Amino acid sequence: MAGETHDSDYFRRRAAEARAAACSKGQDQKAAVAGELALAYAALARRRAAADAEAADVEPQMFAAPAPELA
Repeated sequence: MAGETHDSDYFRRRAAEARAAACSKGQDQKAAVAGELALAYAALARRRAAADAEAADVEPQMFAAPAPELA
């Protein structure tokens, strides 16, 4: 999977899966690891959403009409 990118929804889904695994009973070590994964995936989802929002703000400016004095 090297080089593959995922959107924020992917990371949100993975965080939810990891949270569900962290809530499982009887396997303390696996639950702790799943909890850490949930936190990591949630952070990645926030980071990707922020990057997507920033890109949405920047892209329209790149194709904006030139300033009147340059036209």
